[in-house]
Amino acid sequence: QVQLVESGGGLVQPGGSLRLSCAASGRPLSTYAMGWFRQVPGKEREFVAGISWNGGRVHYADSVKGRFTISRDNAKNTLYLQMNSLKPEDTALYYCAAEELTLTTRGDDYDYWGQGTQVTVSS
Repeated sequence: QVQLVESGGGLVQPGGSLRLSCAASGRPLSTYAMGWFRQVPGKEREFVAGISWNGGRVHYADSVKGRFTISRDNAKNTLYLQMNSLKPEDTALYYCAAEELTLTTRGDDYDYWGQGTQVTVSS
Protein backbone atom coordinates (compact mmCIF):
# COMPACT_ATOMS: atom_id res chain seq x y z
CA GLN A 1 0.00 0.00 0.00
CA VAL A 2 0.99 3.64 -0.31
CA GLN A 3 1.26 6.33 2.38
CA LEU A 4 0.40 9.92 1.44
CA VAL A 5 1.46 13.12 3.19
CA GLU A 6 0.21 16.53 2.09
CA SER A 7 2.01 19.82 2.65
CA GLY A 8 1.96 23.41 1.44
CA GLY A 9 -1.27 24.67 2.95
CA GLY A 10 -1.55 27.94 4.80
CA LEU A 11 -3.19 31.34 5.02
CA VAL A 12 -3.29 33.39 1.82
CA GLN A 13 -5.09 36.55 0.75
CA PRO A 14 -7.77 36.46 -1.95
CA GLY A 15 -6.13 36.47 -5.35
CA GLY A 16 -3.01 34.80 -4.02
CA SER A 17 -1.43 31.46 -4.85
CA LEU A 18 -0.38 28.29 -3.07
CA ARG A 19 1.17 25.04 -4.23
CA LEU A 20 0.19 21.87 -2.43
CA SER A 21 2.37 18.79 -2.50
CA CYS A 22 1.54 15.17 -1.76
CA ALA A 23 4.50 12.92 -1.06
CA ALA A 24 4.02 9.18 -1.53
CA SER A 25 5.92 6.35 0.09
CA GLY A 26 5.60 2.60 0.28
CA ARG A 27 4.78 2.00 -3.37
CA PRO A 28 5.65 3.97 -6.53
CA LEU A 29 3.30 6.84 -7.23
CA SER A 30 3.19 5.71 -10.86
CA THR A 31 1.05 2.77 -9.74
CA TYR A 32 -1.90 5.07 -9.10
CA ALA A 33 -4.25 7.59 -10.57
CA MET A 34 -4.33 10.50 -8.14
CA GLY A 35 -6.83 13.06 -7.00
CA TRP A 36 -7.19 16.16 -4.86
CA PHE A 37 -10.31 16.61 -2.76
CA ARG A 38 -11.37 19.23 -0.25
CA GLN A 39 -13.80 19.40 2.62
CA VAL A 40 -15.30 22.12 4.76
CA PRO A 41 -16.76 21.19 8.17
CA GLY A 42 -20.42 20.37 7.82
CA LYS A 43 -20.22 19.88 4.05
CA GLU A 44 -19.57 16.88 1.84
CA ARG A 45 -16.14 16.12 0.50
CA GLU A 46 -15.65 17.69 -2.93
CA PHE A 47 -13.58 16.52 -5.88
CA VAL A 48 -11.11 19.19 -6.99
CA ALA A 49 -8.82 17.65 -9.60
CA GLY A 50 -7.56 14.29 -10.80
CA ILE A 51 -4.73 12.97 -12.93
CA SER A 52 -4.05 9.63 -14.58
CA TRP A 53 -1.05 7.53 -13.64
CA ASN A 54 1.21 9.03 -16.30
CA GLY A 55 -0.26 12.54 -16.36
CA GLY A 56 -1.82 11.98 -19.76
CA ARG A 57 -5.33 12.81 -18.57
CA VAL A 58 -6.48 15.43 -16.11
CA HIS A 59 -9.91 16.48 -14.91
CA TYR A 60 -11.02 19.49 -12.88
CA ALA A 61 -14.10 20.52 -11.00
CA ASP A 62 -15.83 23.43 -12.72
CA SER A 63 -15.27 25.58 -9.65
CA VAL A 64 -11.46 25.46 -10.05
CA LYS A 65 -11.06 25.10 -13.81
CA GLY A 66 -8.66 27.72 -15.16
CA ARG A 67 -7.29 28.53 -11.69
CA PHE A 68 -5.87 25.23 -10.41
CA THR A 69 -3.38 22.90 -12.10
CA ILE A 70 -2.74 19.32 -11.05
CA SER A 71 0.56 17.69 -11.96
CA ARG A 72 2.76 14.83 -10.87
CA ASP A 73 6.42 13.87 -10.84
CA ASN A 74 6.54 10.09 -10.64
CA ALA A 75 10.34 10.12 -10.36
CA LYS A 76 9.95 12.14 -7.14
CA ASN A 77 6.85 10.23 -6.02
CA THR A 78 5.07 13.55 -5.60
CA LEU A 79 1.72 14.99 -6.65
CA TYR A 80 1.11 18.74 -6.88
CA LEU A 81 -1.76 21.18 -6.96
CA GLN A 82 -0.94 24.71 -8.09
CA MET A 83 -3.70 27.03 -6.93
CA ASN A 84 -3.90 30.53 -8.37
CA SER A 85 -6.45 33.34 -8.05
CA LEU A 86 -7.60 31.88 -4.76
CA LYS A 87 -11.02 32.83 -3.43
CA PRO A 88 -12.45 32.69 0.11
CA GLU A 89 -14.67 29.83 -1.02
CA ASP A 90 -11.55 27.75 -1.69
CA THR A 91 -10.98 27.60 2.06
CA ALA A 92 -11.01 23.93 3.08
CA LEU A 93 -8.98 20.97 4.23
CA TYR A 94 -7.32 19.57 1.12
CA TYR A 95 -6.62 15.86 0.74
CA CYS A 96 -4.71 13.87 -1.83
CA ALA A 97 -5.87 10.36 -2.66
CA ALA A 98 -4.65 7.39 -4.69
CA GLU A 99 -6.74 5.11 -6.87
CA GLU A 100 -5.40 1.81 -8.20
CA LEU A 101 -7.41 1.55 -11.38
CA THR A 102 -8.31 4.70 -13.25
CA LEU A 103 -8.93 8.40 -12.97
CA THR A 104 -12.26 9.05 -11.29
CA THR A 105 -14.06 11.93 -9.61
CA ARG A 106 -15.76 9.71 -7.03
CA GLY A 107 -14.13 9.87 -3.63
CA ASP A 108 -15.46 6.43 -2.71
CA ASP A 109 -13.38 4.91 -5.53
CA TYR A 110 -10.09 6.06 -4.01
CA ASP A 111 -8.16 3.53 -1.98
CA TYR A 112 -5.66 5.61 0.02
CA TRP A 113 -5.88 9.06 1.59
CA GLY A 114 -3.56 11.52 3.24
CA GLN A 115 -4.32 13.42 6.45
CA GLY A 116 -4.98 16.72 4.73
CA THR A 117 -3.51 20.21 4.68
CA GLN A 118 -5.52 23.30 5.58
CA VAL A 119 -5.92 26.11 3.07
CA THR A 120 -7.43 29.36 4.32
CA VAL A 121 -8.14 32.25 1.96
CA SER A 122 -8.89 35.42 3.86
CA SER A 123 -7.93 39.07 3.99
